[in-house]
Amino acid sequence: MAVLPIVLLIAMLVVVINLFGSDALSGGSQIALIMGMAVCVFISMVFYHVKWKAFEQQMAKTMGGIFVTIMILLAVGMLAGSWMISGVVPTLIYYGIELLSPEYFLLTTCVICSIVSLLSGSSWTTVATIGVALLGVGEALGIDKAWTAGAIISGAYFGDKMSPLSDTTILASSATRVDLFVHIRYMMHTTVPALTISLVIFLVAGLGHDVDDTIQVEQYTHGLESTFNISLWALLVPLATGVLIARKVPSLIVLFASSLMAGVMALLLQPNILCTIAGDASLSMAGALTRGLAITYFGATAVDTGYAALNDLVSTGGMAGMLNTVWLILCAMCFGAAMVASGMLESITRQVITWIKSRFSLVASTVGSGLLLNLTTGDQFISIVLNADMFRDVYTKLGYEHRLLSRTTEDSTTVTSVLVPWNTCGMTQATVLGVPTLTYLPYCFFNLLCPVMTLLLAAIGWRIKHKEPETEPVNS
Repeated sequence: MAVLPIVLLIAMLVVVINLFGSDALSGGSQIALIMGMAVCVFISMVFYHVKWKAFEQQMAKTMGGIFVTIMILLAVGMLAGSWMISGVVPTLIYYGIELLSPEYFLLTTCVICSIVSLLSGSSWTTVATIGVALLGVGEALGIDKAWTAGAIISGAYFGDKMSPLSDTTILASSATRVDLFVHIRYMMHTTVPALTISLVIFLVAGLGHDVDDTIQVEQYTHGLESTFNISLWALLVPLATGVLIARKVPSLIVLFASSLMAGVMALLLQPNILCTIAGDASLSMAGALTRGLAITYFGATAVDTGYAALNDLVSTGGMAGMLNTVWLILCAMCFGAAMVASGMLESITRQVITWIKSRFSLVASTVGSGLLLNLTTGDQFISIVLNADMFRDVYTKLGYEHRLLSRTTEDSTTVTSVLVPWNTCGMTQATVLGVPTLTYLPYCFFNLLCPVMTLLLAAIGWRIKHKEPETEPVNS
């Protein structure tokens, strides 16, 4: 009975994707999540007499926990619009085309995003800033967007997983009661091999790229140069953003401050574009600039460069472009809250725990639970906490260190959340990059390899310490 809402949800999502295709996130997926929640609530109230109040309380608790996430999403939309119209992203694309070669582009992209994310501790910030610019460079060089998105996400989530500034890394270590740096060092055993293999794949794929993009590169550089005021002054914005990141300023503040700086740069470097966006010839210059900048922050913008492909690249959705994602997150959180409040999620994991007979089955159960939680709760933070809570005492009783639990939790939740279309991470990165989750999924090699590496090390027992299981019951 506990599995029934999940099975029905997956079936409905399959139907929605077949019916709506790339527009599935514009309402169809939300309906599927709400219907899945309704089935969960119906079964719980009718057959198991769970009170409606329990669902209300869990939903309120869950929604309160994602407030900052929603604000970050809106700030990302604001930043994406302002970075594009101010000329920051066009300048990065313009010089990136000149400096990066198609053969080593995927490798370089993954490395750059790894470094930026490692320094910032945020995959979301990395993807929304340098990731968007690199996606444009890749498109100009003739690289498939799915491959580029895979390289961006692989690098971004490596840094997110290994940075001491990362909220998921801090949460995983604290939830499992493991010292932060002990947790990070232990993750290196699975994370470094996964990244190394990914880089080799991106290198081989890049070397096999057919370098036949001279015309497209010329079109992109000409279109950008003739439309935007390409200036190195625009790079002051990402430079200042990097300083804020280095000073460990919270992500929401960084995104908002960076958007304001980009807005000032747009007023200085791109006044003609802002006036065009304003679309009202009766306004004074000051009024047109103000209206154009406001639209850049909150609404959709389109700039005519003379080339259709480039027009699509430099168009933005602003804060309004994030509303479908916010809507989907709210629906996903409702479904996850219902599964928790009903006790169905606990019932499923309790059954999983009964299958544990060995070291490998323990780690495999943790990985399976992490993946299941990402599928059902729709949020990596909830998945990390629940996974840690469910397995903490099990690891202690069986004589395994908590650092094994903390590493396995990150290997199965943090990096795979971006691969689930209705998870907050999957929805956000698909929206920001403009590449559907299921399209970039096969190319996120780092994210796919991390669970495999943790299972491999569990099978051979490398660097996994074990002591005699406890005979006394452990207090939760």
